[in-house]
Amino acid sequence: MVKISDFQTKEVVNILDGKRLGQISDLEIDLRQGRIEAIVVPGPGRFMGFFSGGNDVVIPWRNIVKIGKDVVLVRVDEPAGRADSKQAHGDEN
Repeated sequence: MVKISDFQTKEVVNILDGKRLGQISDLEIDLRQGRIEAIVVPGPGRFMGFFSGGNDVVIPWRNIVKIGKDVVLVRVDEPAGRADSKQAHGDEN
């Protein structure tokens, strides 16, 4: 089992280009299903949700490849990862 506070200290790395995306700032949780839907990483120029400068990177849980001791490896193959949560999940409403 992993605590949220431990999860937030891990660096998020995209396996497709090796780019460090930052650390997890938030989680999107489906309370009805009781599961994590996505992780949120602050966009460029933001630190833990503070300061302006770009959209957050919302990464659906299905795009997480591996959760290691120090890093979370994800597969983000399109710039559309920088979007609000509804766009990242394909929701129109």
